[in-house]
Amino acid sequence: METSEILKKVRKIEIKTRGLSQNIFAGQYHSAFKGRGMAFSEVREYQFGDDVRDIDWNVTARFHHPFVKVFEEERELTVMLLIDVSGSLDFGTARQTKRDLVTEIAGTLAFSAIQNNDKIGVIFFSDRIEKYIPPQKGRKHILYIIREMLDFHPESSKTNIGMAIEYLTKVTKRRSIAFVLSDFYAHQGFSKEIQIASRKHDVVAIQIYDPRAKTLPNIGLLKVRDAETGHEMFIDTSSKKLRQAHTRYWLTRQELLRQTFAKSNVDWVSIATDEDYVKSMMMLFAQRA
Repeated sequence: METSEILKKVRKIEIKTRGLSQNIFAGQYHSAFKGRGMAFSEVREYQFGDDVRDIDWNVTARFHHPFVKVFEEERELTVMLLIDVSGSLDFGTARQTKRDLVTEIAGTLAFSAIQNNDKIGVIFFSDRIEKYIPPQKGRKHILYIIREMLDFHPESSKTNIGMAIEYLTKVTKRRSIAFVLSDFYAHQGFSKEIQIASRKHDVVAIQIYDPRAKTLPNIGLLKVRDAETGHEMFIDTSSKKLRQAHTRYWLTRQELLRQTFAKSNVDWVSIATDEDYVKSMMMLFAQRA
């Protein structure tokens, strides 16, 4: 992609996602995530109605009557975007590819973060860590991230989500909000890694999928290629049994994902490339607020 074309696309994404984050997501983002980062501020005497879990027992013992800890929102959060750049993200039969939608959602989250004075960092991953962008603030930093997303060429086409989540745990020492943006089309499980990460970070999963992953159309003989392994084969979509098996496979995978996220207390949302992602993201924010 030529530089002028990239800059044009960056500008287009900035205009759309910045507008969304300012007009729609600003308040929702703040209430859904900002209140999760609490910093100890001071102690004061216990008052009727205070939560007994906030009692500071050391100070209470010293003064022989109860004192409670007072918390305030941390002025600044760190937001990490874990972005899947594997081969399967280049697929798209609807309005756009999965990669296009990931870029737009990531841009919206990034602009929402800087409006709240948060730092934002990125981990691009396939079955390896393709690139790490340390957290920083500012519009310039976000435009750099969007430019990278538009013109990034990964070394590998495969996926290893567990490895990416494990890397997040190693590289991000301070508690962060970590958004994992992927189609979650992975051959290895990542249950253990996400459970460990969610104890330290506020992990949110955003699954992007193409509608054909759920339902196959009846269009006769079709040549399909696995974007991650390169394996090609012909399938007969006129077969009702095959179409039903395809849908069953999708539902089984989705149930496995649901169980994995539930076990780890991870909020998640599933968005198709032909859907209005704004509506889905608003629902995700609302359920957390």
